[in-house]
Amino acid sequence: MMIAGVDEAGRGPIAGAVFAAAVVLDQDQSIQGLDDSKKLSHKKRSELELEIKHQAVVWNVEQVSVQVIDEINILQASLLAMKNAVHGLGREVGLVRVDGCHAVDVNCPCEAIVRGDQLHEEIAAASILAKTARDRYMLELAKRFPGYGFERHKGYPTAHHIQALRTLGVTGFHRRSFGPVKSIIGQ
Repeated sequence: MMIAGVDEAGRGPIAGAVFAAAVVLDQDQSIQGLDDSKKLSHKKRSELELEIKHQAVVWNVEQVSVQVIDEINILQASLLAMKNAVHGLGREVGLVRVDGCHAVDVNCPCEAIVRGDQLHEEIAAASILAKTARDRYMLELAKRFPGYGFERHKGYPTAHHIQALRTLGVTGFHRRSFGPVKSIIGQ
């Protein structure tokens, strides 16, 4: 039975899309070093990303835009990104394992597992693909919007980011439904 691991990246930031990945690993080929993406260095995540993409049976990464996040809320947007990641695999899977406490609405059994990225390799692999894709996206935003520091904080509400919002203004990539942005635009 094919098992897809699913995880998201980017729920906490106040800027940028939320990303999710779904990965089915080859049970006959182990990938050394898989872990929660937040526990790995940038270099290690990048190395593992290439290995996962090369060795996985199938993988997919999806994103949900800031506009949709603001419309349906970050939890629902994260679940939508994860659902889309599973559907985008283009293969039927027998089980989906999701990191966290919310199952995803897919056409097969789905298990929500708290700290799943530390317990199941397929979820750890999805965690890595989602994080590396989102980090690249934020680096692109940093080039388009210099001064905000996206390359450093990846959209999280750091003191520097909040100051940049006050000085430079809110971009179309900021989540207007999130408190720090709301307070600056006066909604």
